[in-house]
Amino acid sequence: MKHPKIPVARSIVALCEAKGIHHVVVSPGSRNAPLTTGFAHHPNINTYSVVDERCAAFVAVGMAQQLQKPVAVVCTSGSALLNYYPAVAEAFYSDIPLVVISADRPVERIDIGDGQTIRQKNVFENHILYSANLYSELVLENEAKDKKLQQKQFESRKHNEREINLALNKAIEEKGPVHINVPFYEPLYETVEDVEVNPIQILPEIIERTYSQNQLLAYADLWNKAARKMVIVGVSSPNLVDQKFLDELANDPSVIVFTETTSNVQQEKFFTRIDTIIGPIEKDEDREQLFDNLQPEILLTFGGMIVSKKIKAFLRNYQPKHHWHVDPKKAYNTFFCLNKHFETSVNSFFNQFFPLTKISESNYAEYWQEVRSRRKVKHEDYMGRIPYSDLKAMQLICPAVPENNIVQLANSSTIRYAQLFRWKESLKIYCNRGTSGIDGSTSTAVGAAIVSEAPVLMITGDLSFFYDSNALWNNYIPKNFRIIILNNGGGGIFRILPGDKNTETFEKYFETVHHLNAKPICDLYGFEYSKAQTSEEIKERLNAFFDTSDQPKVLEIFTPRKVNDEVLLEYFSFVK
Repeated sequence: MKHPKIPVARSIVALCEAKGIHHVVVSPGSRNAPLTTGFAHHPNINTYSVVDERCAAFVAVGMAQQLQKPVAVVCTSGSALLNYYPAVAEAFYSDIPLVVISADRPVERIDIGDGQTIRQKNVFENHILYSANLYSELVLENEAKDKKLQQKQFESRKHNEREINLALNKAIEEKGPVHINVPFYEPLYETVEDVEVNPIQILPEIIERTYSQNQLLAYADLWNKAARKMVIVGVSSPNLVDQKFLDELANDPSVIVFTETTSNVQQEKFFTRIDTIIGPIEKDEDREQLFDNLQPEILLTFGGMIVSKKIKAFLRNYQPKHHWHVDPKKAYNTFFCLNKHFETSVNSFFNQFFPLTKISESNYAEYWQEVRSRRKVKHEDYMGRIPYSDLKAMQLICPAVPENNIVQLANSSTIRYAQLFRWKESLKIYCNRGTSGIDGSTSTAVGAAIVSEAPVLMITGDLSFFYDSNALWNNYIPKNFRIIILNNGGGGIFRILPGDKNTETFEKYFETVHHLNAKPICDLYGFEYSKAQTSEEIKERLNAFFDTSDQPKVLEIFTPRKVNDEVLLEYFSFVK
């Protein structure tokens, strides 16, 4: 087995493998050659070459999202590293263990005019769990004869190995991004055969905090006395919460549970379409009374980011007396009224909390279940009337997705349309809601597809697709990967938002009107391409879209640019 000659590169590879990192995405470069050599030749590590560093980092995010384990990305020095930043920020806010390993120039070469040099030390300091800045190591033939040099090398290696351990452990323990910056002297490409690699190992410590019943008694007393309790589940991995706890929440008449498309929890009584409940109230003549009826005394939240702007606005204006968040790592004051963070897992919390609670007499759940039933009837009625549009296209896509698929949703209008529909319970649905950007949606889906046994479907808008089209520039995309593009000729989300839509400035700088289509990109990267421009064509194309094929597929659905906002906004008035 070949190893890089530079010891610090060998240590990084060995420690990554020892801590369960078996997937590494490498972007080509020269300064990172020792790392590339080490990872590529390791028998227990799968390496992937992705040229575009921004895409590479999001591919790794998609892999780590599915594996629930750290995945590493490796790049050369200079601006290559900066292209990782959008994915680092996403990993930071979405709790995804991304390990960034960057090659660098030795410290004396920074800021003297050498090519491909920037100030890489602590470059991600605002969005990183740990930054390990390693020492460069000279490889000299006479080091064993020079005691001073030998001692210096020994101290450098121990420092480096400790920092590598601490960084990797932090990614494992706290589930987030870490950065290892390693400067290399030349020569970079030399290798050695079958050298023994035994860096020191510091084992990660995953310690879950638990609460005793005595610590929870006061909160259980508040819970038992409250007649209106609301639970909101944000972005969550599938199977995050034991079903018995979900069922217990669902069967309490004083509790209503709001979930989102990305919550990945299932219970028949849960409210899966928040905006369909909240949105129509905003249009109702009795909105104040209805919002008063909906206002909870206690709000309990778990999971990640919340997509629905409507529930955020409602709870910020009609605040509960108590907002508790359950998460072992962090709690955001999303609704401006957070007063308790239970720093533990959801299952651990409910396991200790529910034995202290009792069913409260209340008509809270019953009242809003009746509202939900009426909304469902109106929803179906409206969907039967609407003209061809983005919303109509999403209505046709939703039931056509096969069971047990992984669905990746792009940001902006795509995720918001998806929120209005009830998807099959066997689907696992994801979206990059950490930063809610469009920049790496397709790359994340590609990463998920590479490591997942289940087929992956990406549903995206046109701007998101074109923005991240380099995601398809690699050799690892499986044949069962599917992309559906809703092409409305611009940034459709901006037509939904307030503002004057009938100006040249709006069309040029906000909506970004274009006449592009995805076929040339599909031809370039070897995707089977089809398109649809009517409801009938969508149905026809979807009939065969998920069939087995020799190539991954793209279905591009063209919708009218100026109808979509009217259809969506009228939806909330109609279903009230």
